[in-house]
Amino acid sequence: MTAITPEDLAISDRLDQLVARAEGDQVSLGWILDQLHERAFGLFLLILALPCCIPFLYGVPQIVALPLMFISVQILIGRRVPWLPAKLAARNVSTEGLRGLSLRAGPWLRRIEAISKPRLGFLTRTPLDHIVGAALVLFSASILVPLPATNTVPGFAVVVVAMGLLQRDGVLVLLGALLGTAWIATLIFAGASLASLIKTWIGL
Repeated sequence: MTAITPEDLAISDRLDQLVARAEGDQVSLGWILDQLHERAFGLFLLILALPCCIPFLYGVPQIVALPLMFISVQILIGRRVPWLPAKLAARNVSTEGLRGLSLRAGPWLRRIEAISKPRLGFLTRTPLDHIVGAALVLFSASILVPLPATNTVPGFAVVVVAMGLLQRDGVLVLLGALLGTAWIATLIFAGASLASLIKTWIGL
């Protein structure tokens, strides 16, 4: 019988396995990254972005947004192994929060796993993965916008892209990229409209 390696497990099972290994009240982002082994880019993106999908959640998105952007930049520049500087790696998340995240996200991840399959693989490989990295940098930056619920849509976009990278599913990568781009365009349009209204009001 062929042994099942961690890399053979479904993504939702990998997340459950990570939670099972966590010890103590808190774990660092560096510890999480060390546990991921192969496919670390996609899995780390996924774990960082999942909390951002929860509407009106404050604090956690701000903790993970900078590491999320840092990892996205590394995809953009073509780095093969993810790395975090000491200050970002030392950021902690609660073990209980990680466990709750796994319980909430598990059913949704399994639904995505059920419909995803390797297709349009060129979107997940060099050189197009650099473009994907650039998009992820923008989505990560928008999570930092200090407005209510602004983390939810870009967080979900990053999750979908990450699932696409992990599953070698270019359709998911494309869907996530389109969702995130539409969100960025909406923010720009809303900002421009607000600036125009303020300018008009001041002019009056």
